[in-house]
Amino acid sequence: MSKVILITGASSGFGKLTATTLAADGHCIIATMRETKGRNAGAARELSQVDNIEVVDMDVTSDESVKEAFDKTLNRYGKIDVLVNNAAITGFGVAEAHSLDKYRAMFETNFYGVLRTYFSVLPAMRAAKCGLIINLSTGASGFSLPYMIPYLSSKFAMETLIEGIDSELRDFGIESVSIPCGVYPTGMADKGGYSADKPEITAAYPDAEKRMAGLANALFGKMKEFNMDPQTIADGIKKLVDMQKGSRPLRYPLDAVAEGTDEEFISARAKIKRKWVAKYGFDI
Repeated sequence: MSKVILITGASSGFGKLTATTLAADGHCIIATMRETKGRNAGAARELSQVDNIEVVDMDVTSDESVKEAFDKTLNRYGKIDVLVNNAAITGFGVAEAHSLDKYRAMFETNFYGVLRTYFSVLPAMRAAKCGLIINLSTGASGFSLPYMIPYLSSKFAMETLIEGIDSELRDFGIESVSIPCGVYPTGMADKGGYSADKPEITAAYPDAEKRMAGLANALFGKMKEFNMDPQTIADGIKKLVDMQKGSRPLRYPLDAVAEGTDEEFISARAKIKRKWVAKYGFDI
Protein backbone atom coordinates (compact mmCIF):
# COMPACT_ATOMS: atom_id res chain seq x y z
CA MET A 1 0.00 0.00 0.00
CA SER A 2 1.35 3.42 -0.97
CA LYS A 3 2.39 5.61 1.96
CA VAL A 4 3.08 9.32 2.33
CA ILE A 5 6.73 9.54 3.38
CA LEU A 6 8.56 12.73 4.32
CA ILE A 7 12.38 12.64 4.19
CA THR A 8 14.71 15.32 5.58
CA GLY A 9 18.05 16.18 3.99
CA ALA A 10 17.08 14.67 0.63
CA SER A 11 19.46 16.70 -1.53
CA SER A 12 22.20 14.07 -1.48
CA GLY A 13 23.52 10.91 0.17
CA PHE A 14 21.19 8.64 2.10
CA GLY A 15 18.28 11.05 1.79
CA LYS A 16 18.37 11.25 -1.99
CA LEU A 17 18.85 7.49 -2.40
CA THR A 18 16.01 6.79 0.01
CA ALA A 19 13.71 9.16 -1.85
CA THR A 20 14.30 7.52 -5.24
CA THR A 21 14.21 3.99 -3.79
CA LEU A 22 10.87 4.48 -2.04
CA ALA A 23 9.40 6.43 -4.95
CA ALA A 24 10.22 3.50 -7.26
CA ASP A 25 8.29 1.31 -4.82
CA GLY A 26 5.18 3.41 -5.43
CA HIS A 27 5.20 5.56 -2.31
CA CYS A 28 4.41 9.28 -2.31
CA ILE A 29 7.66 10.97 -1.31
CA ILE A 30 8.05 14.45 0.14
CA ALA A 31 11.76 15.13 -0.37
CA THR A 32 12.73 18.07 1.82
CA MET A 33 15.92 20.09 1.66
CA ARG A 34 17.06 23.63 2.31
CA GLU A 35 18.01 26.17 -0.36
CA THR A 36 15.98 24.64 -3.19
CA LYS A 37 16.51 27.85 -5.13
CA GLY A 38 20.16 28.14 -4.09
CA ARG A 39 22.93 25.60 -3.72
CA ASN A 40 20.51 22.65 -3.84
CA ALA A 41 18.60 23.89 -6.90
CA GLY A 42 20.10 21.17 -9.10
CA ALA A 43 19.18 18.37 -6.72
CA ALA A 44 15.70 19.84 -6.31
CA ARG A 45 15.15 19.91 -10.08
CA GLU A 46 16.46 16.37 -10.49
CA LEU A 47 14.26 14.88 -7.80
CA SER A 48 11.18 16.84 -8.83
CA GLN A 49 11.35 15.11 -12.22
CA VAL A 50 11.11 11.65 -10.62
CA ASP A 51 7.65 10.08 -10.48
CA ASN A 52 6.07 10.10 -7.01
CA ILE A 53 8.47 12.73 -5.60
CA GLU A 54 7.54 16.25 -4.52
CA VAL A 55 10.36 18.52 -3.40
CA VAL A 56 9.63 20.86 -0.49
CA ASP A 57 11.99 23.50 0.88
CA MET A 58 12.70 22.92 4.56
CA ASP A 59 15.53 23.86 6.91
CA VAL A 60 15.49 21.62 9.99
CA THR A 61 17.23 24.33 12.04
CA SER A 62 14.28 26.72 11.62
CA ASP A 63 11.07 26.37 13.65
CA GLU A 64 9.13 28.33 11.05
CA SER A 65 10.51 26.41 8.07
CA VAL A 66 9.75 23.00 9.60
CA LYS A 67 6.22 24.00 10.62
CA GLU A 68 5.50 25.43 7.18
CA ALA A 69 6.74 22.30 5.37
CA PHE A 70 4.76 19.90 7.56
CA ASP A 71 1.63 22.04 7.41
CA LYS A 72 1.89 22.15 3.63
CA THR A 73 2.29 18.38 3.41
CA LEU A 74 -0.54 17.61 5.83
CA ASN A 75 -2.90 20.08 4.16
CA ARG A 76 -2.23 18.53 0.76
CA TYR A 77 -2.13 14.81 1.61
CA GLY A 78 -4.06 14.69 4.88
CA LYS A 79 -1.45 12.52 6.58
CA ILE A 80 2.21 11.58 6.90
CA ASP A 81 2.62 7.83 7.33
CA VAL A 82 6.40 7.76 7.65
CA LEU A 83 8.99 10.37 8.65
CA VAL A 84 12.65 9.70 7.83
CA ASN A 85 15.04 11.93 9.79
CA ASN A 86 18.18 11.89 7.67
CA ALA A 87 19.45 15.50 7.77
CA ALA A 88 22.66 15.71 9.78
CA ILE A 89 26.05 17.39 9.99
CA THR A 90 29.34 16.03 11.26
CA GLY A 91 32.76 17.31 12.21
CA PHE A 92 36.08 16.40 13.78
CA GLY A 93 38.51 17.93 16.24
CA VAL A 94 39.55 18.24 19.87
CA ALA A 95 36.50 18.73 22.10
CA GLU A 96 37.98 21.77 23.86
CA ALA A 97 38.88 23.33 20.51
CA HIS A 98 35.25 23.67 19.43
CA SER A 99 33.51 26.93 20.29
CA LEU A 100 30.09 26.81 21.89
CA ASP A 101 28.70 28.02 18.56
CA LYS A 102 30.06 24.87 16.90
CA TYR A 103 28.40 22.69 19.53
CA ARG A 104 25.17 24.62 19.10
CA ALA A 105 25.27 24.23 15.32
CA MET A 106 25.72 20.46 15.68
CA PHE A 107 22.79 20.18 18.09
CA GLU A 108 20.55 22.49 16.07
CA THR A 109 20.61 20.04 13.16
CA ASN A 110 21.27 16.64 14.72
CA PHE A 111 19.08 16.93 17.81
CA TYR A 112 16.78 19.95 17.73
CA GLY A 113 16.16 19.38 14.02
CA VAL A 114 14.87 15.90 14.83
CA LEU A 115 12.85 17.21 17.77
CA ARG A 116 11.22 19.84 15.53
CA THR A 117 10.05 17.17 13.10
CA TYR A 118 8.68 15.00 15.92
CA PHE A 119 6.70 17.93 17.30
CA SER A 120 5.36 18.72 13.82
CA VAL A 121 4.25 15.21 12.87
CA LEU A 122 3.09 13.71 16.16
CA PRO A 123 -0.32 15.41 16.42
CA ALA A 124 -1.36 13.95 13.04
CA MET A 125 0.12 10.53 13.81
CA ARG A 126 -1.56 10.43 17.23
CA ALA A 127 -4.89 11.27 15.63
CA ALA A 128 -4.38 8.49 13.09
CA LYS A 129 -3.23 6.05 15.80
CA CYS A 130 -0.45 5.05 13.45
CA GLY A 131 2.96 6.23 12.27
CA LEU A 132 6.59 5.32 11.75
CA ILE A 133 9.57 7.60 12.44
CA ILE A 134 12.95 6.37 11.21
CA ASN A 135 16.06 8.17 12.45
CA LEU A 136 19.52 7.77 10.97
CA SER A 137 22.08 7.55 13.74
CA THR A 138 25.75 6.65 14.09
CA GLY A 139 27.44 3.27 14.35
CA ALA A 140 28.88 4.33 17.72
CA SER A 141 25.37 4.90 19.01
CA GLY A 142 26.08 3.91 22.60
CA PHE A 143 29.67 4.94 23.26
CA SER A 144 31.92 7.89 22.54
CA LEU A 145 35.15 8.35 20.58
CA PRO A 146 37.81 11.05 20.77
CA TYR A 147 37.82 13.90 18.27
CA MET A 148 34.14 13.40 17.38
CA ILE A 149 32.60 14.49 20.67
CA PRO A 150 30.29 17.32 19.49
CA TYR A 151 28.86 15.09 16.75
CA LEU A 152 28.47 12.02 18.94
CA SER A 153 26.99 14.07 21.79
CA SER A 154 24.28 15.36 19.46
CA LYS A 155 23.55 11.85 18.20
CA PHE A 156 23.41 10.42 21.73
CA ALA A 157 20.87 13.10 22.61
CA MET A 158 18.83 11.95 19.62
CA GLU A 159 19.15 8.31 20.72
CA THR A 160 17.87 9.27 24.18
CA LEU A 161 14.85 10.95 22.62
CA ILE A 162 14.08 7.94 20.42
CA GLU A 163 14.41 5.35 23.17
CA GLY A 164 12.33 7.25 25.70
CA ILE A 165 9.60 8.51 23.40
CA ASP A 166 9.08 5.05 21.93
CA SER A 167 7.41 3.99 25.18
CA GLU A 168 5.37 7.19 25.44
CA LEU A 169 3.95 6.74 21.93
CA ARG A 170 3.19 3.03 22.12
CA ASP A 171 -0.50 3.56 22.99
CA PHE A 172 -0.88 5.60 19.79
CA GLY A 173 0.55 2.90 17.52
CA ILE A 174 3.53 5.09 16.60
CA GLU A 175 6.90 3.38 16.20
CA SER A 176 10.35 5.01 16.39
CA VAL A 177 13.42 3.30 14.95
CA SER A 178 17.09 4.25 15.05
CA ILE A 179 19.45 3.05 12.31
CA PRO A 180 23.08 3.00 13.53
CA CYS A 181 24.64 3.16 10.08
CA GLY A 182 28.38 3.09 10.38
CA VAL A 183 30.63 4.81 7.85
CA TYR A 184 29.46 5.21 4.24
CA PRO A 185 30.75 7.33 1.33
CA THR A 186 27.93 9.89 1.29
CA GLY A 187 30.14 12.98 1.18
CA MET A 188 28.77 14.33 4.48
CA ALA A 189 32.27 14.53 5.98
CA ASP A 190 33.46 16.55 2.97
CA LYS A 191 31.00 19.42 3.44
CA GLY A 192 33.08 20.92 6.22
CA GLY A 193 32.31 24.02 8.26
CA TYR A 194 31.68 22.23 11.55
CA SER A 195 35.13 21.15 12.67
CA ALA A 196 37.06 22.63 15.58
CA ASP A 197 37.52 26.39 15.26
CA LYS A 198 40.11 27.12 17.96
CA PRO A 199 43.46 26.16 16.35
CA GLU A 200 45.46 27.50 19.27
CA ILE A 201 43.75 24.97 21.54
CA THR A 202 44.32 22.14 19.08
CA ALA A 203 48.02 23.08 18.99
CA ALA A 204 48.21 22.56 22.75
CA TYR A 205 47.43 18.88 22.19
CA PRO A 206 50.72 17.67 20.64
CA ASP A 207 49.49 14.35 19.27
CA ALA A 208 45.99 15.48 18.28
CA GLU A 209 46.56 15.85 14.54
CA LYS A 210 48.31 12.48 14.35
CA ARG A 211 45.63 10.70 16.35
CA MET A 212 42.83 12.33 14.37
CA ALA A 213 44.49 11.22 11.14
CA GLY A 214 44.76 7.69 12.50
CA LEU A 215 41.09 7.64 13.44
CA ALA A 216 40.03 9.00 10.04
CA ASN A 217 42.24 6.51 8.19
CA ALA A 218 40.77 3.64 10.20
CA LEU A 219 37.19 4.74 9.59
CA PHE A 220 37.51 5.50 5.89
CA GLY A 221 39.90 2.63 5.25
CA LYS A 222 37.34 0.18 6.58
CA MET A 223 34.70 1.86 4.45
CA LYS A 224 36.66 0.92 1.35
CA GLU A 225 37.65 -2.51 2.62
CA PHE A 226 34.03 -3.50 3.25
CA ASN A 227 32.71 -1.76 0.12
CA MET A 228 30.16 0.21 2.11
CA ASP A 229 27.37 1.05 -0.37
CA PRO A 230 24.95 3.84 0.71
CA GLN A 231 22.17 1.99 -1.10
CA THR A 232 22.26 -0.44 1.85
CA ILE A 233 20.71 2.25 4.04
CA ALA A 234 18.00 3.11 1.50
CA ASP A 235 17.16 -0.60 1.15
CA GLY A 236 17.12 -0.97 4.94
CA ILE A 237 14.67 1.90 5.26
CA LYS A 238 12.49 0.25 2.62
CA LYS A 239 12.49 -2.98 4.66
CA LEU A 240 11.42 -1.07 7.77
CA VAL A 241 8.61 0.63 5.86
CA ASP A 242 7.44 -2.77 4.56
CA MET A 243 7.53 -4.48 7.97
CA GLN A 244 4.27 -5.25 9.71
CA LYS A 245 3.17 -2.66 12.24
CA GLY A 246 4.34 -3.58 15.72
CA SER A 247 7.20 -5.76 14.51
CA ARG A 248 9.84 -3.10 13.97
CA PRO A 249 12.88 -3.01 16.29
CA LEU A 250 13.89 0.06 18.27
CA ARG A 251 17.38 -0.12 16.74
CA TYR A 252 18.15 -1.53 13.30
CA PRO A 253 21.94 -1.47 12.75
CA LEU A 254 23.31 -1.54 9.20
CA ASP A 255 27.09 -1.59 9.57
CA ALA A 256 29.07 -4.37 7.89
CA VAL A 257 32.34 -3.08 9.34
CA ALA A 258 31.11 -3.82 12.87
CA GLU A 259 30.81 -7.52 11.93
CA GLY A 260 27.97 -8.04 14.41
CA THR A 261 29.53 -6.24 17.39
CA ASP A 262 26.94 -3.46 17.04
CA GLU A 263 24.10 -5.96 17.33
CA GLU A 264 25.84 -7.56 20.31
CA PHE A 265 26.19 -4.17 22.01
CA ILE A 266 22.55 -3.22 21.36
CA SER A 267 21.33 -6.56 22.67
CA ALA A 268 23.49 -6.38 25.81
CA ARG A 269 22.40 -2.82 26.55
CA ALA A 270 18.72 -3.73 26.17
CA LYS A 271 19.17 -6.73 28.47
CA ILE A 272 20.85 -4.63 31.16
CA LYS A 273 18.15 -1.97 30.89
CA ARG A 274 15.42 -4.58 31.39
CA LYS A 275 17.17 -5.75 34.56
CA TRP A 276 17.56 -2.18 35.83
CA VAL A 277 13.91 -1.35 35.12
CA ALA A 278 12.82 -4.54 36.90
CA LYS A 279 14.82 -3.56 40.00
CA TYR A 280 13.05 -0.20 40.17
CA GLY A 281 9.69 -1.65 39.21
CA PHE A 282 9.01 0.79 36.38
CA ASP A 283 6.26 0.12 33.88
CA ILE A 284 7.72 1.21 30.53
